[in-house]
Amino acid sequence: MAKSLQDKVIIVTGAGRGIGREIALLCAAEGAKVVVNDPGGSADGAGSSASPAEEVVEEIKKRGGTAVPNFESVAEAIPASKIVKTATDHFGRLDGVVNNAGILRDMIFHKMSVEAFEAVIKVHLMGSFYVSHAAARLFREQESGSFVHFTSTSGLVGNFGQANYAAAKLGIVGLSKSIALDMGRFNVRSNCVSPFAWTRMIGTIPTETDAEKARVEKIKQMGPEKIAPMCAFLLSDAAKDVTGQIFGVRMNEIFLFGQNRPLRSVQRSEGWTPQTIADHAIPALKSSFYKLDRSADIFSWDPI
Repeated sequence: MAKSLQDKVIIVTGAGRGIGREIALLCAAEGAKVVVNDPGGSADGAGSSASPAEEVVEEIKKRGGTAVPNFESVAEAIPASKIVKTATDHFGRLDGVVNNAGILRDMIFHKMSVEAFEAVIKVHLMGSFYVSHAAARLFREQESGSFVHFTSTSGLVGNFGQANYAAAKLGIVGLSKSIALDMGRFNVRSNCVSPFAWTRMIGTIPTETDAEKARVEKIKQMGPEKIAPMCAFLLSDAAKDVTGQIFGVRMNEIFLFGQNRPLRSVQRSEGWTPQTIADHAIPALKSSFYKLDRSADIFSWDPI
């Protein structure tokens, strides 16, 4: 069978470990030439090391694939643009971008520092913008290209202690949809993937209670390699009609997520006052209110 990404040039950010590593390996196995980006920092973004990206590149080459490393941070515009330049300098073009890079700095909201909030926004949301914006000009000129952005149920549903991460991940949904709308005329696609997988970032989840320990043990069953096939598909020509969507991948399950639409409405011909809103509007709408669910409340069954 023909390889689904034969001769395509793909950037994968945060590809030195975890989900990004598995995506890079699978893209290369499917025939892509891969830019393996990773500055090699810790889970909270501190430090740097060339080893993670270099090791993935060596693994790809051992398997007969083609890849080059890149060590730039996505969190600043100029370094992020150099990731795209690495692709064009080495391979002469660019066909797909996977915005996977991320960090975590979890803290309950009233204790979260401004620095912790901004750092997570910079890597996840701004990083996705910076890399995508640099790639968009190329995609516009060649009238083709695919973006795969990573969101999370922390933003789509909710979670404790992750206001920075949730805000970034829900922002990425808006970014992806806007790219899909603005660039569809140029045959450019943009989709989101919400992954369920055990990685070193998820390894920061607290395990102080029996319930927390049990939850983490379940998550450990979900390997990062399970996320890669959906990403490879979205980068391929087989996904030419798939854009503006949000997919979840959980072990062997694939979900299509809903997107915000009105649930119900009320109206008064004479308009509203604070009192009539309290007396009429809210009682009429209240049965459709969302609960303060967390991701674990919605995905309550064991991984399949």
